[in-house]
Order: sequence, then C-alpha cells, then structure tokens
Amino acid sequence: MKKIFFLLIFTFSTLLGFSQIFNPIKWKTNVEKISDTEYFLVTTASIEDTWHLYGQDVPKGGPRPTIFHYTDNENYSLIDKTIEEKGITEFDNTFKMVIKYFEKKTVFKQKIKLLNATAVIKAEVEFMVCNDERCLPPNVKELTFYAPDNKKVESSTTKTVKADLSNEEANKILYGLTTQEIQQPTADINTISGESNTNVQKKNDSSSLFSIFLIAFLSGFAALLTPCVFPMIPMTVSYFTKQSKNRSVGIRNAIIYGISIIAIYVFLGYIITIIFGADSLNRLSTNLWFNVIFFIILVAFAFSFFGFYELTLPSSWSTKIDDQADRSGILGIFFMALALAVVSFSCTGPIVGTLLVEAASTGGLAPVLGMLGFSLAIALPFALFAAFPGWLNSLPKSGGWMNTVKVVLGFLELALAFKFLSNADMVAHWNLLKIEPFLIIWILIFASLALYLFGKIKFPHDSPLQKISGLRITTGVLVAAFAIYLASGFRINEKTNTFTPLSLLSGLAPPVGYSFIHPKECPNNLTCFKDLKEGLAFAKKENKPVMLDFTGYACVNCRKMEEHVWPIKEVDDVLRNDYVLISLYVDDKKELPKEEQLTVTRINGETRTLKTYGNKWSHFQTIFFKTNTQPYYALLNADGTQILNNPVGYTPNSDEYLNWLLDGKKKSENTLDNLFNTSDLLK
Repeated sequence: MKKIFFLLIFTFSTLLGFSQIFNPIKWKTNVEKISDTEYFLVTTASIEDTWHLYGQDVPKGGPRPTIFHYTDNENYSLIDKTIEEKGITEFDNTFKMVIKYFEKKTVFKQKIKLLNATAVIKAEVEFMVCNDERCLPPNVKELTFYAPDNKKVESSTTKTVKADLSNEEANKILYGLTTQEIQQPTADINTISGESNTNVQKKNDSSSLFSIFLIAFLSGFAALLTPCVFPMIPMTVSYFTKQSKNRSVGIRNAIIYGISIIAIYVFLGYIITIIFGADSLNRLSTNLWFNVIFFIILVAFAFSFFGFYELTLPSSWSTKIDDQADRSGILGIFFMALALAVVSFSCTGPIVGTLLVEAASTGGLAPVLGMLGFSLAIALPFALFAAFPGWLNSLPKSGGWMNTVKVVLGFLELALAFKFLSNADMVAHWNLLKIEPFLIIWILIFASLALYLFGKIKFPHDSPLQKISGLRITTGVLVAAFAIYLASGFRINEKTNTFTPLSLLSGLAPPVGYSFIHPKECPNNLTCFKDLKEGLAFAKKENKPVMLDFTGYACVNCRKMEEHVWPIKEVDDVLRNDYVLISLYVDDKKELPKEEQLTVTRINGETRTLKTYGNKWSHFQTIFFKTNTQPYYALLNADGTQILNNPVGYTPNSDEYLNWLLDGKKKSENTLDNLFNTSDLLK
C-alpha cells in the first residue's frame, strides 16, 4: 500500500497557537457503608473554574446529561436511582433552556445491596462539560469501585481499562491510516491568523465592553433631551454661577456636581454587580421568567413614555434629599446630584434599567462600565456649560419637542421588549415568536413611529403641531427606511432558500433558522457531507479542496459562524463553488457499527471507548489536531493528503475568514495532483 498522508502530524499541531486539549473535570470513586449489606457507590467530580457539568435530567434538545451505567452481576444489586446534589437550576444561555448543572465540585451516590464483599464493581459515566465560550464533546469515563473487603479498600482514582486494540490499529480501522503513515506536508504553512482563540475571545470581550459603553453614552445623551432632565441644565448651571463667589468657584462646584452624578450611577452599577455577583447577574439576565418579567416591565415603561401614566419614586424621597441639598459644601452638592437622579427617574429609570440588563448579559464589570458611560453623558453638559455660560444661549428652549423625545424612546423600549419575549419563547419552546412574527411586530412598531413623527399619530402630552420641523421629517424618513429594511428580511435567499439575515438585528431577532420554514440539512442550504470517506471521494472526483468542519449540534459559536459569516456573499460563493464541505459532528449520538466500536488510547494516555459517530469525530480531531474545541476548520487538498494552511477556530471577522479560504484555494491550485494515493483510505 502506498503511503497515505491524510492530516498533519502531531508536532505541527503544537505550532498552532490556539490548539489546546481541555480536560476540565476529574473523577474519583469510593464506597461508603450504610449498613452491613447496603453501601453507597460514591463518585466525586472535581470541576475546574468557569466550567460546569450537567445534571442527570436534561430537557430534549439540550446538552448531554450526566448518565451512570452500572454493570449488573452477582456481586451487587442496585437500589433506586443515582442521587445527585441540588446544584444550580436556571436558564442556560448556550442552549436557550432551563438546565440543572454543577460547578466546582459535586457528588453522585448510587445505593446498592452488596452481595460480595470482595467485589470490584465496574461502571461508566457519560457526561458533557461546557463554559461560557465552548462545549466539549460528550465523553465517557470508566469507573472502578472496590468493595470493603477488597485489598484496595481506600478511595481510588478512576481506573482505565487496557485498550482492546493499539491506537495504530484503531486508526487504521476508523480512518484507513496509521500514525506511521502520516507524513509532514510538503507545502509551507502560512499562518493566516497567528492569534489564539483565547486572544480572539479577549478581543471580542473588549469589543463588547466598548459597545456597551458607547450605547450607554448615547443613551445618556438621549436622556438629557427628556423633559425631566433638559430643563435642569440651565437652572443648575445658573445656580452655581450666581451662588458662587466667583466664576472659578462656580465652575469647580459644577464639576463636583457632574462628578457626583457619575459617582451615583456608577455606584448603582457596582452595587448591583456586588449583590448578584458578575456571574449570577449574567445568569439572571438569561433566566426564563426574568425575560418574561422584563418584557412586561419594558412594555410598562414604554406606555409611561407615551404619556398614559407617570412612573415616579415616592415624593418623600425627593423631599428628604432636597432638604439635604440645602446644606453647603461638597455634601450639599452631592445631594443636589442625588436629587436630580431621583426627580428624573420617570425619564431615566427605564433607560437605566434596560442598560443594566443588557450589560448583565455580558457580565463582569459591564454594569459598572454601562453606568459610567450613561452618567458621563449626563454630567458632561453641566461642567461644560458652567465653564462656558455663554453656550446656554445656544440651547433650544424647553417645549413640546422634549415630549417627542420621550415618545420616541417609548417606541424603542417597546421594540426592545420583544427581544426579551423572544428569549422566553425559545426557552419555553412555545414556537410562537419565530423570525416571521418577530419581524412583523417590529415593522408595525417602527412604521407607527414613522407615522408619529409625520404627525399622523398623537399621544396624551403632545403639543399641537403647527409645523413639522425638518429634523422631525428627516428622522421620520430614516425610521420609515428602517421599517422597509426590516421588511427586506422576508426576502428569500435563492441560494440558501431561507430568509435573508439582517445584520443590524444580530443578537436582537431570532435566528433565521428559527422560523416556520422547514429546517435545512446543511447550513445555508450548502451541499455538505457528514461522512469523511464519502466527502473525500467526492472531493477527489470533483478535484476540489476540502474544508473539514468540526462542529456540534449544541455548538453556539458554530451557529454564529453559519448564520453570520457563511451567508456573506463572498464567503458563500467560495464555500459553495470552490470547496467540498465535510461537517463532522462531535456530539452525534448515532451509534457506530459494532465492528467500529473500539477502545482507543487518547493523547493524555487515557483509554476511551468509541461507541458513537460523535465519539469517533471527537477522537479524530483530538488525535490529529490536538484540540477538542469547536468550531474548528481545516483546509485539505483534493486528495485529502495535505493541509493547505493553518486551521482556524471561531473567526467572526468575515474578511479574515474569507482571506483564509482564498489562501487555501490558492495553495490548492499550486499543489501537484495525486501527490499521494488515497484509495486505501476510501475503501
């Protein structure tokens, strides 16, 4: 048989900065005595920080539950079901459902009646672990328990069985090659992205925090224009300039006033983060009932902005704070700032509440950063106008336009409310607010907003319109254009036979796949193969390079790539016309044929029984690429004999991803055909 090169040897994998084997959970076993004949088989799972293990009862469509398999024999008999600890039960943002999971450490107990005091009891635990960035493929661990009279009475770490076949023989059966037959590719390796997945994630986190700050800053400026805040600017600045001994003192006091505003709102964000904890706040924001409740609250805020009723804090609060504001010095100035926050609550409360929840979905210090941006936008005018009082003359006079700002904010709150209802819909599997009704609701909201701006709709506190200003007309035209843009989401993409994704609604609207249109076998209606040998045979026949797509049914970042990067025309054209797509699902539970269910040795020396196709592809990725994270993309030449360039993971930058694909295509065209014969691999 001619030598076959299928994938890169292990030493090359170490050059991939983002490749990493994750093993975040350790298992230990011991036996606890209950009575002379009854015992607990105790299994302890130690879980690394940020990772979590799922419970034994998981809703359909969720991650793989933790399942214990005990081998019945004459040595013992099972009593009842396996007992698990309380754990944490809440909405999981990765799987969009309420799931029970465990962090740090947890214990499972199986009660048995022991019939042989010298027995060695064998079992298996099937499990899956995830963190906020990724989920690892489902895994199976073999467990060994020693009965009390066995010579190994002490607690022992999990034992592994000897492999039935050598790793080389197993690979030969599974993939048609052995490690001795793998050769280093002749083509130079060009690193398109020298950054690790960790670095990419850090960049994404930084980008999210910056976005939160920017949105909060702009929201603060919007709050400035409301009738609760805007009239306070000239009143407050005039107070400081008139009551101060000189201009410099007035400016200093106004600056202290602005700093106090920032301190109050930042402290609010900090307190919320401390009370709930950064991680708990994130989990709260993705809770099913929290999303339903917040939908109701946002609708209530919206109708308050429309002027149907007023939401205010108790008047006694503002009275007591006003009394304190009469005090002189820095403390008095601080209470003046606090009075502004309390008095303006009916306008700023809905905005602040929305920002805090949005920031909570990012976690960490995002609530603090959001409040910093919001308060900075509010505080800045007070300091600037105090420094340059002449600018006050350029401010527009208070009037009906401020109520228009409130009503516009009400429409925006109403639209945002349906984002939270959409989250709840997906969690509860109501299958009601899919992409079609969601778009229709948003179109109606923004079409109504456009009609309001054009003077066709009135609200309780609106002043009579003598003339529609140019700014109002311009804004109305832009809003109407946005409504038309939303309607364009119903266009069918002829290539994918799905609705066209709207990039401006990314993260707000349900995914286009969550619709009443029948699901597609492959993402974006691409042609794909889910069998390695079949895909390689087709690639060789068509003389096209291969894109290996290590993915998972429960992989969130895989869906992000498929819904937001792959549909971009340039990327879609390359994937559709220039590559053969082979998607290998590492969490596929379909069982392998009996002759392919093998016990193999993993990179860390452990043994693992490959029972499913998911086990097979997970092992395949781990052995040949030394990584077990998804998505993971590798480009091969048409024969499947050569890695074309550096494989990549999650790459949300479409230009970077496109350049990577084009680079692989170029290298494929420069590669000699039939460099190696892969006929044995395809048998």
